[in-house]
Amino acid sequence: MKFSKVSQLFLVSIIGLVVASLLTACQIVTIDILFVASSTGISTFDVDSESGAIRTGQPTVSSGGTNPVAMAVSSDYLNLYVANQGNNSVVHFSVAANGVLSSKDNVTTATAPVALAVSPANSYLYVVSGTSSATLTSFSLSSGAIGSAAATVPLSLSSVSAGFAADTLIPTGVDVLANGGGVFVTAYDQSAYNPGGSVTSNANPGWVFGFTVGSGGTLTPATGSPWKAGIKPTAVASDPANRFVYVTDFASNEMIGYTVQSGDVLNFMVNGPFKTGSEPSAIAIDPRGLYIYVANALDSSVSAYVISLSTGTPSAAVNTTGSSINATDTQPESILVDPALGRFVYTANHLGNSVSGFRLESTTGTLTATQSTPYPTGDAPTAIASVPHGNHSTQSVTP
Repeated sequence: MKFSKVSQLFLVSIIGLVVASLLTACQIVTIDILFVASSTGISTFDVDSESGAIRTGQPTVSSGGTNPVAMAVSSDYLNLYVANQGNNSVVHFSVAANGVLSSKDNVTTATAPVALAVSPANSYLYVVSGTSSATLTSFSLSSGAIGSAAATVPLSLSSVSAGFAADTLIPTGVDVLANGGGVFVTAYDQSAYNPGGSVTSNANPGWVFGFTVGSGGTLTPATGSPWKAGIKPTAVASDPANRFVYVTDFASNEMIGYTVQSGDVLNFMVNGPFKTGSEPSAIAIDPRGLYIYVANALDSSVSAYVISLSTGTPSAAVNTTGSSINATDTQPESILVDPALGRFVYTANHLGNSVSGFRLESTTGTLTATQSTPYPTGDAPTAIASVPHGNHSTQSVTP
């Protein structure tokens, strides 16, 4: 069968269009950008919108110090802040649309920084610091740049008892409510909890401190603060509707739930605490406020929970396979839910030198491993952060 030149040209055009459409269909679309802090610096990864798989993105950059341990992103996703324990610095990076990080400015803290949080209005950066003492500092922010300290508050148990005023407090986490009005800090009393060492105090070991943010960034202790928080609290998170606060207890393998009352006062959830895996190290709540995910360091797993919107009670989300164990690589230390779709969960695995990925089932909260997980990173990753890529909208639904 013979074709005319016109027919041949038409056929070639059709084949070209089919091939082009297939290539377009197979093209990887980046929905989020992940930043992973490790001993080698800040690595960048692109997240595929369909599979959740990640691939290396922009070149690794220096964290601006040594031993980076925590990261936080501004709510407009234009700024990244990194805490470096090795040189007591907090470094500010601008984030370009393609994920390129540019170092802008930094501050030096009196003691080693431990955890960071940015206010929703991007007005303040909250830094918890200290390895033998605990201090909460709020730094003013202007277009992302770190300014002077608006407030500095030493954490102490003197309000609990004068006899505990000299106890050594070790801070572990910080969280700010979605309305920006309250800040919560977790810490444990090393004088009362010191495995393998001396115990010099009979104070309760674990605590969560609450502060109300006032004019100019002032921090006023909430009535009744601090509240008991198990034995060794490791992380704290609040829901997007400002109603609930959750704290992981590393030593008791539990998660403690609180309801937020007027004046940022916390009350224990009456049916808690709630069982986790072994040595829970990090916690994340999805942008819709429907699910909680806890990274368990010793189990190398992620526990998934569904939040009761009326009471805040978390109940275990069991996968359709009948298993509630979502295996990660070795020793996850940080966890997040992607901000663009709220459809993927990632952990930074300290001993695995990797990131583990999961697809989040939006109607049940259950998790399934993403394609080719885990993904190699730099050595000993400690923290993970994410921004939406380009102009993608973020997933945020008020419960």
